[in-house]
Amino acid sequence: MKPIRFTNITELREHILRSSLEQFVLLQLDGRHVELDEHAVQRMIDIAVDTDSTLTYSDYRELSPDGSTEYHPVLEYQPGSVRDDFDFGPLVLLNAADVLGATEEIAEEDSLCFDGGWYALRLRVVMGKMVVRIAEPLYTVDKTDFRASGQKQHDYVNPRNRVNQREMERVFTAYLRDIGGMVSAKKEKVDYDAEHFDCEASVVIPVRNRARTIRMAVESALSQATDFHYNVIVVDNGSTDGTREILDEISGRHSSLVVIKVSGAEHLGIGGCWNRAVGDPRCGRFAVQLDSDDIYETEETLQTIVDKFRSGNYGMVVGSYTMIDGEGNQIPPGLISHDEWTDSNGANNALRINGFGAPRAFFTPLVRRYPFPNVSYGEDYAMALRLSRSYAVGRIFHSLYLCRRWEGNSDAALSIERTNANNEYKDFLRSVELMARIRENDSNEE
Repeated sequence: MKPIRFTNITELREHILRSSLEQFVLLQLDGRHVELDEHAVQRMIDIAVDTDSTLTYSDYRELSPDGSTEYHPVLEYQPGSVRDDFDFGPLVLLNAADVLGATEEIAEEDSLCFDGGWYALRLRVVMGKMVVRIAEPLYTVDKTDFRASGQKQHDYVNPRNRVNQREMERVFTAYLRDIGGMVSAKKEKVDYDAEHFDCEASVVIPVRNRARTIRMAVESALSQATDFHYNVIVVDNGSTDGTREILDEISGRHSSLVVIKVSGAEHLGIGGCWNRAVGDPRCGRFAVQLDSDDIYETEETLQTIVDKFRSGNYGMVVGSYTMIDGEGNQIPPGLISHDEWTDSNGANNALRINGFGAPRAFFTPLVRRYPFPNVSYGEDYAMALRLSRSYAVGRIFHSLYLCRRWEGNSDAALSIERTNANNEYKDFLRSVELMARIRENDSNEE
């Protein structure tokens, strides 16, 4: 069996119908050169037969121009693996009969969309079926993308990909509707003034060993011009590089700076630091994010966010940010506004993409009710998914925040194993949230 290049659903159906005696079809999803190992196809078929898998895929190797190869493991598929850029690798083996059955329900326009309908096909074909990852490299493929992880992570919100993203959103929304996973259009009410707070807002900055950048971040937060009282809460998670001393010096001059000192023995991730900040009685009514190596764009950022809360019925508010380098120069893709968001469908489409944007701000009583997971990656995404299920999300589409990309970023140059671990965790969060939404919808129907 030779791989066939996937172009669109219509041509795939025609190929299967012409090869009616073949139980499986081996698809190549991109144009890179693929060198199959001996017995690779038979291995995939044997496992597909043994497990009754509808979609079977494997790890692979990437061949660089200098002749070196790198092992490229892929992820296990789970219910929340609904990102349109989920990495199956360039080869997948599909059960031909399942493809025909699934594609009968896919609209003709989906077979002509940006990726030829592959996203629509794989969402449908795996419904109620077995998906198997073979944790073995079965082929070698030319490596063509040499960017570091930090350069790739915003591809999905790059303005050049907007048409693609709109089409993927349409496909995913139809899928959610069919499985009963759409969020309710009716949102819970929030009463901002039901509880007394000593201050209206708190800027929350978790930090560990950011002596190079923490002063700029804190001073950016302290310089906000507002018509309400606010403070800045920094949770220093066991810094040993001089960060704590810098914070002590600043707090000696600014009474509105609250420094919570955490020891390593408490085993707090970023999420745990957030919980410590919002659980503190000094935390304000609204808790507003600022990372320890970023800064607010202007002195009006905090006022803009709180005004947005007060203008509506929002459980959280998310702004927009501009990418800059370590020297403050704007870098591609520039403004990240998440303008794919719509009030009517944003909470649904959020399951398809890998982030909500920044800066993120939360109505503090909700964070106290639904604590962050105690991790240092995806904790904000987990919170945003949970709140968007039940509460409206306010969006601000102009830049409020400068996000610095430098060599010290925790996600600047991740290994494939670390990138996979991060993506696997977000797929887990999506799995949990998707199941919760389906169960809630079933309960409401009953």
